[in-house]
Amino acid sequence: MKENQIMDDKAIERTIVRISHEILEKNRGAKDLVVVGIRTRGVSIAERIVKCIKEIEKIDVPMGALDITFYRDDLDIRDKQPQVKETEIGFDIAGKIVILVDDVLFSGRSIRAALDALIDFGRPAKIQLAVLVDRGHRELPIRPDYIGKNIPTSQNEKIKVRLKETDGKEEVVVLG
Repeated sequence: MKENQIMDDKAIERTIVRISHEILEKNRGAKDLVVVGIRTRGVSIAERIVKCIKEIEKIDVPMGALDITFYRDDLDIRDKQPQVKETEIGFDIAGKIVILVDDVLFSGRSIRAALDALIDFGRPAKIQLAVLVDRGHRELPIRPDYIGKNIPTSQNEKIKVRLKETDGKEEVVVLG
C-alpha cells in the first residue's frame, strides 16, 4: 500500500499548539475545562493539549482517558475480539466544559460512542470535539469544534496517525 506523508513531527506539534490556543480563545481561558482523550491515540493528543494549556495559562487542566469499546455500534460485525482498555476519568465532569479529543474523524460513529460513554459520567455544561485530522465522509451529524487538518480522502483510502507514544514515530500518512 502506498503511503503519502501529510504531516511530520513539526507539523503535528504546531497543530497541537494551535488547537490549544483555539480552545483557550473559544472558552475564554481554562476555567471549568476538562480534557478527555479517546483511546488510544486521542489520549496522547489530549495529554499534549493539556501540557500546552499548562504552559500558556499556568493551570493544570484535569485529563482523562475514555475507552469506547462497549459503546460501539459495530461490535457484532468486527471480526476480532475487542481489546478493552481502562477508562480513567478521576474527576467530576458535571457542569464542566469537556474537550473530547480523537486522532481522526471519519464517519462520526466513534464520536457517537464516546458521547454515550461520557454521559455515563455526568452531565457536562458543554462537550466540544477536537481532532487532529478530519477526513470527511460523515455518516452522522457530528462536526468538530477544533480541527488540526482537513484531509479529503476517497472511501478506499485510510489515514494513519503515528505518534511516538504508541508507534515510535510522529507522522500522519494517507494509505491508498
